[in-house]
Formats: sequence, structure tokens, C-alpha cells
Amino acid sequence: MIGSLITEYGMPWVFYRSLYSAKLKMMRAIPITEKIYEKKVLVKRIDIFKLETKPIEEFLKRLSEDKQMEIVLLADNAIEGKIKGFSSVELDYGSPINWHFNPITKNEVDKSLKWYQIPDFDPERGDIKVIWEASRFTHFFYFIRAYMITKNRKYFDAFSNQLNYWLQENVYPYGSNYKCGQEATLRMINVLITYSAFKSYGLVTSKDDENVRHLVEGSYKKILSNFFYAHKCIKNNHTLSEITGLIIGAWACGNDKGLKRAYVLLDKEIQNQFLQDGGYIQYSFNYQRFALQIMEFVLNISNQTKIQISNRSKELIKKSAYLIYQLQDQTGDVPNYGSNDGALIFPVTSCGYRDFRPVVNTIISLIEGKRIFENGDYDEELMWFGKRNMEDLSTTTVDRKSASFNESGFYSLRHDNGFLMTVLQNYETRPAQMDQLHIDLWHRGINVFCDSGTYSYATDIGKKMALTRAHNTAVIQGREQMKKHGPFLIYDWTMRGKVEYDADSFIGTMNSKNNYSHTRRIKKNELGYLITDSVVGVGEVCEFYFHTPCDVIKVKDGFELYKNNKPICSVRAVGDIEVKKAYRSLYYLKKEEINCVVVSTNMIDKNCSLELLIELKDTN
Repeated sequence: MIGSLITEYGMPWVFYRSLYSAKLKMMRAIPITEKIYEKKVLVKRIDIFKLETKPIEEFLKRLSEDKQMEIVLLADNAIEGKIKGFSSVELDYGSPINWHFNPITKNEVDKSLKWYQIPDFDPERGDIKVIWEASRFTHFFYFIRAYMITKNRKYFDAFSNQLNYWLQENVYPYGSNYKCGQEATLRMINVLITYSAFKSYGLVTSKDDENVRHLVEGSYKKILSNFFYAHKCIKNNHTLSEITGLIIGAWACGNDKGLKRAYVLLDKEIQNQFLQDGGYIQYSFNYQRFALQIMEFVLNISNQTKIQISNRSKELIKKSAYLIYQLQDQTGDVPNYGSNDGALIFPVTSCGYRDFRPVVNTIISLIEGKRIFENGDYDEELMWFGKRNMEDLSTTTVDRKSASFNESGFYSLRHDNGFLMTVLQNYETRPAQMDQLHIDLWHRGINVFCDSGTYSYATDIGKKMALTRAHNTAVIQGREQMKKHGPFLIYDWTMRGKVEYDADSFIGTMNSKNNYSHTRRIKKNELGYLITDSVVGVGEVCEFYFHTPCDVIKVKDGFELYKNNKPICSVRAVGDIEVKKAYRSLYYLKKEEINCVVVSTNMIDKNCSLELLIELKDTN
């Protein structure tokens, strides 16, 4: 394993990761050494985010009564400590909120422990992300949006009181809420935005000003003390978030040199993480949206910091939004590709969590000055981060079409009313899931063949969802595509062979270091798709997995898929066909039972093959 880590992750990463482990061990053994990493901070100003609330208020009041009531209900529940976590599940933290409590396991973290004394994973405590969720303060957006609709002061009082109580119960550097610099940044951003909105209504007091300064101070201290880890070891959305935290902190403290350094770092990191064809370094559409939402905030605050990210960075960000657009279904959803931890850091529209139109529309509009969708609920996000008068925006028309994003490893074939996407990466950075040559098929708004998702990083079900069998690809004799250690560390990365692509076909090969290769050929035809798989390796049986939310009926020469008693497609395949129960998770900590069709064929002379003919149905 060590050799693979050095080869794939690089010697600098291995060195820095070892150095960070040594730092943690030293602080646990000799707590006074933490002072080596602490910096003095004096916050002088906090008005970094400017917001014009009247247009947003008018927009909210034009929403349907049902949508307005949903916003109000979310806010009312959050006042009582019942917070919609991960955009999917209600988590009851109590009233007043217990900021160190996991509502799922009913266990609490000792707030007298310093952050580095608290383990990342603890089966009794459960997923630490559940504890962090309340302290992200995303529910503060429910408060301000409910206030805009109702003008009821109780929503401001909830914002003010919860922030005050959080500061009493979370003294830096104690407790689990200071374990992560990204969490500190998100907390700071969400408080600064909602503070600005309430301030525009003349509601905030000098005590609120003091509390916001205090929050920024503790958050900035956390980021400064541990930025080395995000910068040198993680190198993903955490790094982008924490550099944004450095920008906020430096501006708030009047540190012009630190502010300029942070922007230089941010430009460099954007150019490291966003690929030239629009892809994102983390191999996850959810994290790609996360990174783009962070960029929305960065683009907004440039009016205050008087520094812009470079045009090259803006171009990469724009390309990233266009890539998502090209891989969207008509509903705004995208394949549930890669890790999906439920993060929607700015819940400022009435669109669903799975609707990616808000972020795509906002990023393209902020950079190009044109919108890509006609009027809709997703416009609210743009109003929070940029354009106030939507009537001034023209609409640019961009057709969705078959597309190859070779650097990012995405290949799509479009048909009437849907598309097929396959994935074949040539890994340059750490993979997250065993999903090479996975296919996602969408037809008439239905994700016919789907990805299993994530569910939770801290559960057995979630860990299994990252493996090869959880994707629509081949498995030979039970072997994984790559090796895995712990929840996140994947090594012995697969290699991408030759790829051939045009608007009607794809051919690609994955070579696994677990001694097998898989070649998948996809051909679009008038009826649907022909998929031909060839697997070479040692084993007796090869299995091909196809996960579907549809009802499955086995027939003589394959199987048929139905949704709501309507035919979606028929699939012809030769092999032993078995329909198993499986799970998929579209939202973190929420799962649903689906079907998994497994087609098995015997290996002959280290070879096996499968031909799958998919005929799409035109049922209305």
C-alpha cells in the first residue's frame, strides 16, 4: 500500500499527511504545544456581504401560498430546534439547541474536550456530520426568508438568540464544532449573509454586532491554526472553503497583505481544482455544486474586498457550470455521481435539493451577464448573490447535446427525452468511488439506471455504496476495481485505456490493478442503445449490475422496466438474470429500496462478454 500511496498521491502528500498526524499526536500528548499554531486576531469590520432585500422579498411574495408556507414551516421548526438536515431529514436538537448532540444516536460530545481530542469516527457517537449540521447555520436562511414573507420579528429573535447561545456553548477551541476549518468557514459565511439581511431591516443590535465579530474571530482562528491540513493534505472543496475563510478573516481584520495572499492562493486553487473542460477534481456532482456555490459568495464579496479573482478562474468556473448543464435532465437533476453528503450550503430557493438549475443559472449569469433558463423559482439564488433586477437579463440559448468531457471522464449520448452518461476517469487525484464505466440512463425524467449514492460516510450501508457492486458496471469474481483503506483512502487506481467517442457511440477500456480489464461499447440507435461489454481476467463468473428505481419483470430473453405501471424500456440480454433488492440514497442519511438486476455469464479462457439491447418506450 505504501508504494501505491507514494506513486499515486505523491511523496509530498505522504510527507505532509505524516507531518499532520505527528502534529495531532503532539498536541494530544502535550496540549500546550497548540499555542505554536495559534494566531492573534482582532476583527474590525463585519459588513463584507451586501444585500438588497426588497427585490428578494417581492420575489418571495410572488411564490405560491404552498411554497411560502413551506418556508415558514421550516423556520418555525428550526426555532424549536427541529432542523431539516442535509435537505432531507428532520433532526431534533432540542430547545434550546444542544450544539454537541447527535439526534440520531442520542449521544453527545463532551464540549470540554478540545477539538483535536475528539475522534473523527466513533461508532457510539455516530456520524459527526450530524452534529455539525445544526452549527452550519443553513437554517438561518429559513429565518430570514420567513421574515421577508411574514415580517414576524420572532424569526430575527431566533437568529439573534441562537447565535448568542451558540457562542456561549462553543468556546474556541473546545468541542466538535471546531474540528473542521471548512465547517468554521460555512458557519461564518451563513451568519454574515443573514446578519446583513436582518441589518437591512434595522433589526440588529450592538449585541448582535458583537456576537458576529466574536463568531468571525473564533472561526478565523480555527482556519489559521489548521490551514496547513486543508492546503497540503486534503486539496479539495475544503481548501476552497478555507481560503474563502482566510479572505473573510483578513478583510475583517484589515490585513491587506493577508487579503492579497489569500486571493493569490484562491486563484491558484481554482486553477488546480476546476478542469479545462469543466470538470471538478473531486469526481462528484454534489461537491462540484458545493464549490460553485462557494464561488457565488466569492464573486459577490469582491465589491467589498476590491479584489477580483482572475479572468482565467472565472472562465474555469463558468465551464464547470456549463458541464453540469450538459449533463442535466429536463427536471434540473443530474446523475447521482460520486460522493453525495447532502450539502446545499445556500438553501435560498424553493427548488428541490436535486435541482441543479439554481447554481448553474447563477454562475453563468454572474460571469456572462446572461441567464441560461427562462424565469423560474431558481432565480432567487441569483438575486441573493448578484443580479437584483431580473428583467435586465437576456436569455442565452444553449442546446443540450451529446458531449465528451475527456479530461473529466464524462461521456454522454443524447436521445429524444433523455440521455445516457458513462464515466471513465484517468485519475490524477484521489478517487472516491469504484464507478468506472458506470452508466446512468435517463428517459422522460426517470433515472432508469441509477447510481446508488452515498447515504453516510459512517455506516456500513454507506461504505458499500462506494464499491463496484453499487454501480452499473462489471464485477469479476467479486473483485473491486481498486483497493480501499478506511472510509476515504482508495489506492491502486485504475488506468484508462483508449477511448473512442462520437455523437452516437462510445468505446472505452478500464484496466484494474486487481488483474482484469473491462471494455464497454455503447451505440445509440433509433430504438435506444446497444451496450456490449468485454471483460478479461481470471475467474469463473462475471456479473453485470444494473440498479433501477423501476419495477422489473423478467422475460424470456431479458427484462422489462415499468414505472407507475407504464413501460419505460425493454432490455434484451443473454445470461442468468437475477433481480435483487438494493438501496439508493438521493439524500444524505435517507435511503430507499430499489431493484438491482444482475446478469451473470461464465468466464471462458479468461474472457466473458455481454450484449445488452435497450429499447426505450415512448409512453406518455
